Amino acid sequence: MNSLFIRDVLNMQDSTEIVLHGWVKGKRHYKNVIFIDLTDSTGNIQIVVDGSHLTKETFESFKGIGCESAVEITGVYHIKNIRDQQDANIEARSLKIISAVFKHIYPNPRSDFDIFNPGLSDHLLKNRHLYIRNPQIMAILRFRHMLMSFMRDWFNQNGFIEINAPILTSVPLYEDDSALSLDINGDKVFLTQCVGYYLEAAAQAFDRVYNMGPSFRGEESHSKRHLMEYWHIKAELTFGGREDIMVLIEDIIKYLTQRCIENTREILKPLGREICQDGLNPPYPRLSYEEAVIYLQKQGVDMQYGKSLGSQDEEILSKLYKSPFWVVGIPRTVEPFPYCIDQQDERVTMVADLIASNGYGELLGVAEKISDIAMLDARMKEKGRLGDPRYKWVREVHQSGCVPHIAFGMGVERLIRWLLNIPHVRDAIAFPRTFRRHVYP
Repeated sequence: MNSLFIRDVLNMQDSTEIVLHGWVKGKRHYKNVIFIDLTDSTGNIQIVVDGSHLTKETFESFKGIGCESAVEITGVYHIKNIRDQQDANIEARSLKIISAVFKHIYPNPRSDFDIFNPGLSDHLLKNRHLYIRNPQIMAILRFRHMLMSFMRDWFNQNGFIEINAPILTSVPLYEDDSALSLDINGDKVFLTQCVGYYLEAAAQAFDRVYNMGPSFRGEESHSKRHLMEYWHIKAELTFGGREDIMVLIEDIIKYLTQRCIENTREILKPLGREICQDGLNPPYPRLSYEEAVIYLQKQGVDMQYGKSLGSQDEEILSKLYKSPFWVVGIPRTVEPFPYCIDQQDERVTMVADLIASNGYGELLGVAEKISDIAMLDARMKEKGRLGDPRYKWVREVHQSGCVPHIAFGMGVERLIRWLLNIPHVRDAIAFPRTFRRHVYP
């Protein structure tokens, strides 16, 4: 087990003898001196190899190592300036090659290049297993780790229980052909699109429940905010209405933004980006779906009432606001059956979508969910689901003391993309699964 990291070395006294493990990030050779940039998961440090202090054999071993080689360095830690421990190096005494490099790839994974360059995107995706070492990609993934930790903190502070819902399900949320299916023991089952059916069952026991896990999309899309496999933050609460869940989401977005600003500035340095602060000042503006349609039509968009808002539509609408904003009252024609109908306007559901600022599109959706079995049956009939034996257990939940409940679902990669101002959701996950690409690596 490795017990000494570069961050530990940087806190040591001058002239300390050490043994350090890491990877060769870069190497420069000047006459009888070699400078090696050594890196590990905690930082970087310069190794100085002075040939006048080493045997010829040892010096030649340093000369021969390639970038990305894993090495063990024995040497002496020196601080050039006591007030600045970053101005430090290790004077090498010996080298042990732990793992040499036999596959060379360009650009070097740890080198300084633009990971968002469209001309490199295909190459980086094909070689994601190697480029995950890139400092910018590492920064995004560290940010993701911390963001999800902050989200768990919020759930824990607000009385939620985590429910590990299944990934395999017989009940798709939308049409069957919009989900990824497979055969298990002769039964057609699906990779989950949404764990809402399972969370609403659990909510009848625990009142406040959440799930953080993968979801899958079978319906092809090539927008910058869609993946075939993505991560969902889902939650359900009993005894609430749409207004309650909207206020709760505004609190979450503000909380997450503040925590990220306070705690992630250092890890984002390789990325050269600041956290988007547009969500710090709720309440967020509200726009009815009907108002959105009318505005888009005035802008020359071929948009008809009853259609879903597309990425370009949301980008146009986002120019109206400097913060995230709500689109309220989504038509019943485009929403699945579990969501309540607005009793004031039966054309629409008690659903609202939160649209990100700066053209980044929909972040999440919230809804009042149906608890009454008669309303559920009416909506299931409307959507062609009534009598479908796969939904028998969903109906049984609603026949067994089901109380009014509310829910939200938020895409992790979408949230990261917006907060970090990065081009595509594929940049926000370790190993992206995008449409029309082989599942590789």
